[in-house]
Amino acid sequence: MHEFRVGPRERLVLTAIIEIYIATGEPVSSQAVARYFENREGLSSATIRNVMASLGDAGLLDQPHTSAGRLPTPMAFRYHVAQLQQAAHGSSAAPIGQLSEQRREQIEESFSGVNSPLQYLERTSHVLALLSSGLGVAVASATASPILEHIHFSRLATGRVLAVLVTRAGSVQDRILTIDRELSYNDLELAARYLNENFRGWVLDRIRTEVSRRIEAERAEYQSRLHALEELCRQGALAADASSPLIYVEGMANLLAGELDRERLRQMLVALEAKQRLVELLNAYVDVRQDVQQHEVRVVVGLGGIEGVGESMPAMPDLVLVGAPTRFGAESMGTVAVIAPTRMQYQEMIQAVSYIARLSERVLEGPPQ
Repeated sequence: MHEFRVGPRERLVLTAIIEIYIATGEPVSSQAVARYFENREGLSSATIRNVMASLGDAGLLDQPHTSAGRLPTPMAFRYHVAQLQQAAHGSSAAPIGQLSEQRREQIEESFSGVNSPLQYLERTSHVLALLSSGLGVAVASATASPILEHIHFSRLATGRVLAVLVTRAGSVQDRILTIDRELSYNDLELAARYLNENFRGWVLDRIRTEVSRRIEAERAEYQSRLHALEELCRQGALAADASSPLIYVEGMANLLAGELDRERLRQMLVALEAKQRLVELLNAYVDVRQDVQQHEVRVVVGLGGIEGVGESMPAMPDLVLVGAPTRFGAESMGTVAVIAPTRMQYQEMIQAVSYIARLSERVLEGPPQ
């Protein structure tokens, strides 16, 4: 069977069908397409019917019943997205500039008062759920090294110290350290003051390296004044949290209001409620390691059943993922995404996700140098 070529007429009719279906949610008839064009494109009713038949044979349209109109298939939506992205890349205006001023103002107002990356990601899930009437998802990067805001040490008992680490992103990490030597209250106070005064705003990896270097370079002085600091760092006071990345999800009820059959929807929700599956899903489709200037939006029509997501993630042909990496300065902050039914406003959601992914740099103003 030869490959079907989508020519100018086929593209016009297919775009019309997709836009009508998105607006109405009903199978689209040839008469509805003819009314959509209002004879502007010079397409007769007979021509429209023939084109629709060809699109159906090519797998781009589905006919639920013999007498019903046609529905776009996942393949049709993928073609539609490719056309939108090609048009955006071929124009001088980037997708971020195509978002309406009213929508940009609405988004920016939604992030008012946000002052940390974690607050930003949490708010993102809420904003994207509202904009898409789907699922708003934001995953904090597991690879980004935390930035020190403040650290405090408390003596619990002989050989046991509580370290409370507050990061610039707003997370609080508590860990109990087992210390080989006895440390006094003054030892702990001196160690915490030294770290807070000298390394606030540094990433934890750099602090550990620099502390080791300074102690080694001036061991005599540091042994007398900061021997406690060396022991606390050796026991993991500045270790990055190795737990699963934080994930914010909002809008599950939006999917419940959809038109999918009940059993398939139940399977989807079970899979999506497992947060680790969502992390796997986003990692499989969105590359957070992209160049810092790209913020490229990835659109995937029909989710699940892919390598790397696991067998327990069912095929979800009626759901679409629109996602992009977001950053805090030059560091990967995570991924923001929308998961919604195929009947969605693709162009607006691509633009909104792109805008929000880039907005983080302006809202948070980047980390200190």
